[in-house]
Amino acid sequence: MKIIKLDATESTNSYLRGLMSLKSLEDFTVVTAFAQTKGRGQVSASWESEPGKNLTFSVLRRHEGISLDNHFMISMCVTCAIYDVLLNLGLPQLRIKWPNDILSGTSKICGILIENSIAGQEIKTSIIGIGLNVNQELFPNQVKASSLKLLLGREVDLEDLLQRILLSLQRYLHGMGSATWSSLLYQYESVLFRKNSPATFQEPNGPLFTGIIQGITKEGKLRLALENAIFKEYDLKEIKLHY
Repeated sequence: MKIIKLDATESTNSYLRGLMSLKSLEDFTVVTAFAQTKGRGQVSASWESEPGKNLTFSVLRRHEGISLDNHFMISMCVTCAIYDVLLNLGLPQLRIKWPNDILSGTSKICGILIENSIAGQEIKTSIIGIGLNVNQELFPNQVKASSLKLLLGREVDLEDLLQRILLSLQRYLHGMGSATWSSLLYQYESVLFRKNSPATFQEPNGPLFTGIIQGITKEGKLRLALENAIFKEYDLKEIKLHY
């Protein structure tokens, strides 16, 4: 594992992708930044992070024989790997918010952005971007955000936490080839935020409506139970969960 440490960059995902275009990089090359000026989240959302207080890093994963149909297994592995580390730290009420945010109660502490490179029907590489709120205490533009320091009442060593997460990622991603879809899905859904409970959703520019999360499809879609025994599946850009 090679770790590249930067003082500042717009986005560790973008930096890693640019580096890949210039030279061959080994599996599990990591880029981490003291400050990230234009961090990105899901669906073009931004990720704001106070310099030197949090973890903002990206990991290159080279796959062998991962079918495009199994793309959501990568997301589940990454999310569960980070979830395990945070659980061992003692974070309260940890949940995974579909598709791959991590919450403590209703406060967001971690966001993940996975960008896959595809050839034919196989995923060849993934750039896994992770933003984890660690020692930041103020979130003026993120009402629902929190950090490990606020939740645990103490500072957390960034370097030690980074190493723990990287080891967990390696364990999960190296084991993905032998893991079954059902075992990963069971682990993921067992801590899925608002599963089997009424929640409020909204389609783009549409009215609010109530649904109950039933689970996740093999394609990574959210499966909802609606009124009148209607079941519907939604992709990431097709629905928003209000909480």
